Amino acid sequence: MKVVKDVRPLAGLTRWLLRVPVYAYRLGLGWLFGERILLLNHIGRVSGKPHQTILEVAGHDRSDGSYVVASGWGPTAAWYRNVLHKPEVTIQVGRRTIPVKAVPLDQDTGADIFARYASRHRRLAQYVLPRVLGMAVDGSDADFGEVGRRMPFIRFVPRR
Repeated sequence: MKVVKDVRPLAGLTRWLLRVPVYAYRLGLGWLFGERILLLNHIGRVSGKPHQTILEVAGHDRSDGSYVVASGWGPTAAWYRNVLHKPEVTIQVGRRTIPVKAVPLDQDTGADIFARYASRHRRLAQYVLPRVLGMAVDGSDADFGEVGRRMPFIRFVPRR
């Protein structure tokens, strides 16, 4: 695997298009995404204001109800730093709102999760996500594992 460019924040039309699911959730249309996309409700660590962020589900454990997501923009993404600062958040999946605790996962676990994700979503894992991170992959399991090690993963565990 090789690094091909620096990661840059989204702007303009691209940023707006990626926010469309937030508005869909606000309109009560979150069920359209099934369990593939969730809405994270979190609090800004500096501002203290509520924020909403759309995240793709990388894994779902039906036995404990937890959901795993990755910070595709790395450890500096605002939502990621916010949930590390205040891990008690809520997520919306479909029509359900779930109180959860954000638990960071280690790099080896992230590598395993991304390898499983890549087996289900090959094109996205090979061509889109690594480029967002500024990497080029050859499609091998070893490269997918390396991408998974570079992305921080969070498990949202339901609070009882």
